[in-house]
Amino acid sequence: MNEIIDPSLIDWSRAQFALTAMYHWLFVPLTLGLGLIMALMETAYYVTGDLFWKRTVKFWMKLFGINFAIGVATGIILEFEFGTNWSNYSWFVGDIFGAPLAIEGILAFFMESTFVAVMYFGWNKVSKKFHLASTWLTIIGATLSAWWILVANAWMQYPVGMEFNPDTVRNEMNDFMAVAFSPVAINKFIHTVLSGWVLGAAFVAGISFWFLLKKRETEFAVASLKIAAWFGLTASVLCAIAGDGSAYNVGRVQPMKLAAMEALYEGHTRQGLIALGVVNPDKVAYNDSVPPVLLKLEIPNMLSWLVGRNIQTFVPGIKDIIDGGYPTTHGPALSTAEKIKKGRIAVDALAHYREAVKEGNADRAQLNRNLLKENYPYFGYGYINKPEELIPNVPLNFYAFRVMVGLGSYFILFFALVLIACYKNKWLSGKFFQWVGILTIPLAYIAGEAGWIVAESGRQPWAIQDVLPNSAAISRLGVSSVQTTFFVFVVLFAVLLIAEIRIMLREIKKGPEGEPV
Repeated sequence: MNEIIDPSLIDWSRAQFALTAMYHWLFVPLTLGLGLIMALMETAYYVTGDLFWKRTVKFWMKLFGINFAIGVATGIILEFEFGTNWSNYSWFVGDIFGAPLAIEGILAFFMESTFVAVMYFGWNKVSKKFHLASTWLTIIGATLSAWWILVANAWMQYPVGMEFNPDTVRNEMNDFMAVAFSPVAINKFIHTVLSGWVLGAAFVAGISFWFLLKKRETEFAVASLKIAAWFGLTASVLCAIAGDGSAYNVGRVQPMKLAAMEALYEGHTRQGLIALGVVNPDKVAYNDSVPPVLLKLEIPNMLSWLVGRNIQTFVPGIKDIIDGGYPTTHGPALSTAEKIKKGRIAVDALAHYREAVKEGNADRAQLNRNLLKENYPYFGYGYINKPEELIPNVPLNFYAFRVMVGLGSYFILFFALVLIACYKNKWLSGKFFQWVGILTIPLAYIAGEAGWIVAESGRQPWAIQDVLPNSAAISRLGVSSVQTTFFVFVVLFAVLLIAEIRIMLREIKKGPEGEPV
């Protein structure tokens, strides 16, 4: 029934998009986190009039600008790839997906670009109040940009507020508020932005520790550390709370992703959460008898509680989801085979509807339109050939999730210790603690990337959950052309990253401008 797609085309297109998205995410969280920290520092300057804070904020503003410029460039490339590599996706849902991206470009991005110029070049040209407002509006604009982009991403994970139009073969938005303020979108925004705040705090703390290690700018370093520690500890705790909300939403709308995150094949009530474990490499089939996890340390009942706020909640595993029959709020779950059958009915009904319209057969058209509407919730399954296609990469999701959660716990401890060190005058002069602080910077980047790996690879093979698989979303390109652009991007991104790091290091070594005040 389905057009045969070269699997390597899907793999290379996914790899290219993943490369661009993960590279772009090296810059976005620092923009969100560092921007807010420097806004707080400039607020201190405005309130106190102390030139020390002006000197401090101008240093961090230089690093913000370097990061901001490259982040904008990589984000533009990412949006173009929807049209070049995923044109069927763009056609099928462009009326919905394009709306938040258009708002982001028109409102938020222009807001950023307008006030960022005043922020950098207006120190001696506008009043202190207007300059402070420009700094805050720059970071507010960046945060609004993140909101609309994450709304678009959340809709891919949980498609709502739409209706399929068989005449245009497009999904059309019928409830903007449902798209913009779905529970998945709200939680994703909060959790993602907070993770950016954590990274910004780790960045400021790590560089401040470097100055302490070099015995330079001690007053500047300690003052920056105090702000970073308070900010980072608050963000880390709130991020953990938001992570709980993410687990709840994933369990509700993406049970297969949750099962992959836990390497859970057969679910139970009172299901435990694996704190530490090793995925069994001998686990090949979803329905074999091989244990999926070795040497696991489990928190009893925790997964059931996270998913349903009740330890008696049944958490389905991969086998349960494929076989169906487990309890849900709408009755026993359908099996994957039943969903595929309904999906193919929907796909065929669409084809027959369009034929009937072309022939002018109104009765046949209406019959197939009704059949399509009845089975449309499973439309995407019509392009699935076998149940195994619906299983994400279990080891990747299992380990990435634990890296994210483990590092999140580390950040809470780290920022708490930094606060103690700053106010009790302990450990700050110790080289071990200083190096721990410096090395926390890459750990924050790793945590953020791990979170996105779980979010995106966990919903595979879906471009849009349950609606459109990658095989139907992809552009019909030559594999060689995608391979070529992939390696071009690898070289381009590597050059940009090396250039950014060198410029950053040069500015960090220079330190704050002017003499200490």
